[in-house]
Amino acid sequence: MTDLGFRLIATALAIGLAAIGPGIGIGIIVSGALQAIGRNPEAQGTIVTNMFIGIAFTEALAIFGLVIAFLIGFQVL
Repeated sequence: MTDLGFRLIATALAIGLAAIGPGIGIGIIVSGALQAIGRNPEAQGTIVTNMFIGIAFTEALAIFGLVIAFLIGFQVL
């Protein structure tokens, strides 16, 4: 296999594996927020705000993985 083939496989693995964690994390965050809202509907505003902050931090991990995938794909590393 050529160098290009290895780089393409590494790029696909980098973004694929980097998307698994945030996908699971966001599911857990939203599930917890929905359960909390179901138990205490008056606190919905605070819970939703904190949920979106958690989603943003979790999604940042996928963006880091995308950057690494681009670095591998364009042979910067």
